[in-house]
Amino acid sequence: MENYDASQITVLEGLKAVRKVPGMYIGSTDERGLHHLVYEVVDNSIDESVAGYCSNIWISINKDGSLSVEDDGRGIPVDNHPKYNRPGLEIVLTELHSGAKFDKKVYKITGGLHGVGVHVVNALSSKLIAAVKKQDTLYYEVFRKGIPSGKMEKVKLEDYKTSKDPDVSGLVFHLARDHGTLMKFYPDDEIFETLDFSYDTLIQRMRDLAYLNPQVSITIEDLRNAKKEVFHFAGGLSEFVKYLGEGHISIHKEPIYFKDSAEDIVVEFALQYNSSVTEIMQSYVNNISTIEGGTHLTGFRAGLSRAVQDYAKNHNLIKGIESISGDDVREGLVAVLHVKVYQPQFEGQTKSKLGNSEVKGVVQSLTDKFLRGYFESYPNVADQIIKRAVAAAAAREASRKARELVRRKSALEGGGLPGKLADCSSTDPEQSEIYIVEGDSAGGSAKQARNREFQAVLPLRGKILNVEKTSDIKALENQEIRNLITAMGTNIKDSLDITKLRYHKIIIMTDADVDGAHIRTLLLTFFYRYSRELITNGKIYFAQPPLFRIQKGDKVHYVYSEKEQETISKKLGNGAIIQRFKGLGEMNPSQLWETTMKPETRKLVQVSIEDAASADRLFSILMGEKVEPRRRFIEENARYVKNIDL
Repeated sequence: MENYDASQITVLEGLKAVRKVPGMYIGSTDERGLHHLVYEVVDNSIDESVAGYCSNIWISINKDGSLSVEDDGRGIPVDNHPKYNRPGLEIVLTELHSGAKFDKKVYKITGGLHGVGVHVVNALSSKLIAAVKKQDTLYYEVFRKGIPSGKMEKVKLEDYKTSKDPDVSGLVFHLARDHGTLMKFYPDDEIFETLDFSYDTLIQRMRDLAYLNPQVSITIEDLRNAKKEVFHFAGGLSEFVKYLGEGHISIHKEPIYFKDSAEDIVVEFALQYNSSVTEIMQSYVNNISTIEGGTHLTGFRAGLSRAVQDYAKNHNLIKGIESISGDDVREGLVAVLHVKVYQPQFEGQTKSKLGNSEVKGVVQSLTDKFLRGYFESYPNVADQIIKRAVAAAAAREASRKARELVRRKSALEGGGLPGKLADCSSTDPEQSEIYIVEGDSAGGSAKQARNREFQAVLPLRGKILNVEKTSDIKALENQEIRNLITAMGTNIKDSLDITKLRYHKIIIMTDADVDGAHIRTLLLTFFYRYSRELITNGKIYFAQPPLFRIQKGDKVHYVYSEKEQETISKKLGNGAIIQRFKGLGEMNPSQLWETTMKPETRKLVQVSIEDAASADRLFSILMGEKVEPRRRFIEENARYVKNIDL
């Protein structure tokens, strides 16, 4: 454009900016962004609960594609704002950076101070109905794509069901109190890639919130499928820790619990040690999961390490080793840390990492001081924890020697690739991908089927070790695990360097049967515990080989589910030849290429961690020492698995 002047500059006013660039506010417009809308509304109700005014929250996934969030808090103000002469209800839904969270008068602690939460939900909804109960009156207003459709209306609570306005007469209130807020919104299909709310995704988040806020009861209901869960945990973080560590055997009966404050910072944590070799650590700030940690987590770890190390030295409990490190102290630890800060400084709108420098010192000091006193009061528990850390230190030293041996034998840090690896010719990691395949038979087919330019194949023999129940030294003695580490090029755990990753797609390709699912789970456990950064950076995938090949005449269909097979077979009628693939080795190279390895036609599932707490717990249950939690999980979820050849 040659004529570039001030007239070319566009100013997006109000909520138009949100609709223009929604990713700036909710991260994405896919399923994750869709559910972020729910979290923004629920977080407002949680803020009311933290302030002491809300005891119940009700979330409903409605049949008409909408979602409702109701609470029994004080209700959004409905009187006119003295400056803007408009109802508070309308202002908080239409004006960016408005609300009662910018000083300590109404909310001392909130989920965030961006001031755009519920405004964003309104802006990105095709329709939103906001209703507030105040004594015997219901106040409500309807918004379309963020724009008020008229003035705020009011009706007697006892008469709202007979209102001539279908938007208000159709509202369903679950809570009995005569005060509270209900938000019912319809996500805009012009904005979002999907409008399908996931019940399973939402219950994970609501369960976490209920553990973090024992004063509130959260009910979530899916009216599409008649599902309902009620979460209320009076034991709070102590119950949360037991829940996360359910798959492992604890070395002390009850979790250690602490809550105190200093310098306007509230620090709360619960911790318990078990016999596993992993650490399960969940951290939160103002009810927001900080999956990348931050200053609060750094302070907690430092305080815990110092308290354990000093107690061990003062009581002469370190024997046979030089010292115990922070990693030794945290082996077998299950802990939840929840810090409440008036002005949290998060890195980005996604709020995944806390940056407040002053928080580190406060958390470290309070943690250290409390644990020193606790250990003196409960020496038996302290002795068990110290023995656990000393054993971890001895294993760490043995593991270090084992890693050095692995580096010398297989050149972890460069050169010397596994003999079974059929590498690709490309040296560009972004263009390269590796298939991890079970068995030599399937590996042989994959090597013949692949595109040698950018696809590598690594066959595995049998099932790798379950790293959830074994030490590093035993894991590194396993040839298949060593081959995996060497092929990836990144090293593992605290030595992991993702910039050295040789393939930006790591594709797990196993048979579509129980054994294949088990191998896939073992591999996922390895990546989750040893190379989690590969998962969080979206480098791990599942291949989806077909279950059936259906042919009639010269037409061939590859089918990926029993339901699809029934539909296609019925459509083709008599004479169709149906072949059931029980394993990858049953497919010839051309079939394997066309269905599972050809980028244009294959189906890949990217592995992600939507909820780190649930992921930690699931790995503990499925791969941990305890049998009963695993049996219970299988029994509870068996109804979701159909037509598996046993």
